[in-house]
Amino acid sequence: MADKILMKGNEAIAEAAIKAGCMHYFGYPITPQTEVAAYMAKRMPKIGGCFLQAESEIAAINMVYGVACTGKRVMTSSSSPGISLKSEGLSYLAGADLPSLVVNVQRGGPGLGGIQPSQADYFQATKGGGHGDFKMLVLAPSSVQEMADLTVKGFDLADKYRMTAMILADGTMGQMMEPVSLDYDVKQTVEKPWATTGTKMERDHNIVTSLFLNPDELEVLNFERYDRYKYIEENEVMYEEYLMDDAEICIAAFGIAARVAKNAINEARKNGVKVGLIRPITLWPFPVAPFKKAAEQVKEIISVELSMGQMIEDVKLASECKVPVTLCNRSGGMIPSPEQVLEAIYKAQGGAK
Repeated sequence: MADKILMKGNEAIAEAAIKAGCMHYFGYPITPQTEVAAYMAKRMPKIGGCFLQAESEIAAINMVYGVACTGKRVMTSSSSPGISLKSEGLSYLAGADLPSLVVNVQRGGPGLGGIQPSQADYFQATKGGGHGDFKMLVLAPSSVQEMADLTVKGFDLADKYRMTAMILADGTMGQMMEPVSLDYDVKQTVEKPWATTGTKMERDHNIVTSLFLNPDELEVLNFERYDRYKYIEENEVMYEEYLMDDAEICIAAFGIAARVAKNAINEARKNGVKVGLIRPITLWPFPVAPFKKAAEQVKEIISVELSMGQMIEDVKLASECKVPVTLCNRSGGMIPSPEQVLEAIYKAQGGAK
């Protein structure tokens, strides 16, 4: 069994990125993800990599664009308002079909909000992240181990599909410490004939651009991109089911909310309430099929979120409004308690216990 070490979630992301072959990191400090940049500042010079604290988030995402053009694995990280500043660059990366990894350790908002954990960037991440027609792969960890594992997975998916992958973690995931194994054997096998690596006068020039002045050409590219997205929706969905076999009530939750929900589920089960959990791991592509199946089985779905209710819209769409979908939430940096979730479960069941 691989040895485990005690690490913060932010540190686990950084070390996993290095294990995945990332030798270039560009970022700017902002709570609660600053440890990612601090860790990279220490490690990158020791392994011959490149760490650069950019003058702004805007500069950092454009540096990511530059390295991504060369086909190298590259990463940036930030938190909520910092990601907003990077949104134009995210559109440029999508428009040029460039792979990269972006980490968002979310804090409360809108605006500068506060520094406490949140899940209120769900819309921003899953509905594009910038202007134009595009998607990002969005991965939602619920443990420090998954912070690391999904970082490696994110790089692999980004390379495979030539698109941005985002780790969407709430601030709790970034700051909490747990034992983690970083025993990865990463083999980068994706060929990148499109990369701008220099021709040595042996091939035609590669040109990377997101500017297409011919509308017919841009339309073709957009339709091709969405064909790729459809394939991803059919082949890359990840989720966890917990005690769903006989469930009469379903909890939908990701990140720290899913961990809280499990505690409530276990307590409700002790009192004879049949409740289970569907935890999306990929927020895009969203796990539609298990929620559609759950809607044929349960009498209510409860979406537990650290927001005013964003994922709940995708849960309603996936369940095709066949059963009530209700919200159990806290906002502004607050986290629902197991007792709050338990109360919502008992209400769905038909009365307090």
